[in-house]
Amino acid sequence: MTLRELYGYGRKELEEEGIKESDLNAWYLLQSCLEKEPFSYSRSRYFLEQNQETPLEVKKEYEEKISARKKHIPLEYITGYTEFMGLPFWVNESVLIPRQDTELLVELALPEVKGKRVLDLCTGSGCIGLSIAALGNPFSVTLSDISREAIEVARRNQRYLEKMGQWKERKPTIDFAIGDLWDAIHDSYDLILSNPPYIETSELSGLMPEVIEHEPVSALDGGESGLDFYEKIVDGAKEYLRQEGILMVEIGYNQGEAVKQLMEDNGFVNVQIKKDLNGLHRVVRGNLKKKG
Repeated sequence: MTLRELYGYGRKELEEEGIKESDLNAWYLLQSCLEKEPFSYSRSRYFLEQNQETPLEVKKEYEEKISARKKHIPLEYITGYTEFMGLPFWVNESVLIPRQDTELLVELALPEVKGKRVLDLCTGSGCIGLSIAALGNPFSVTLSDISREAIEVARRNQRYLEKMGQWKERKPTIDFAIGDLWDAIHDSYDLILSNPPYIETSELSGLMPEVIEHEPVSALDGGESGLDFYEKIVDGAKEYLRQEGILMVEIGYNQGEAVKQLMEDNGFVNVQIKKDLNGLHRVVRGNLKKKG
């Protein structure tokens, strides 16, 4: 069987199963079988090699990965990696898969981070904090999560980005903390960023099988109102933000006004709701009110 025939088999299997974007899924799974470094096997190389016979071990691995995807195991958990802000990130079922929607949070934060101390609360894979570290020029970044397994994934991503040469000049100080929200935090910061769990408990059962059956529920469940974590984050941020520091959080599409009100009630000023490319509320940011 040639590579082209194998790729065609994968597309057909996924399409018949009703997997969305079956062509892209089949390609990324093939790519992950042909090279172990994330996204390193190119389309141009494939076109040069598509009529070559497929090694038996590649064929077997690909068939196993196609079978897993047909069971609605997320693509990213099968390949073991994904892309965020143009950077590769390793993922497994201990962490939420980074979403493109979350890139807005990073994009809004990047102009603010030069020389600053940044905290990424509920870091998961580390995609927010490590993107800030790699693409901005902060003084330091702290990545915190309640899950020890998630922090191990974030540490792996930090090591991998360093291996890939993301800090050829000055590397910011990168620290990790394990604890329930503020329990592990002891310093003060200029910016606090977070993409906390924000889905209402009653809505979890309606999520796609790829999400509710495989991604960590603890990273999704925001309580009955979906606001449980925002209440704790906004209240605690006052103790850990430096004067006029910035709090910036990702939100659900219908939570903008509620989170904005939470911030204003807790002494934040210049509170703004930012929309994503679909015109939906996605980020709320505010400055801690200057004392005196």
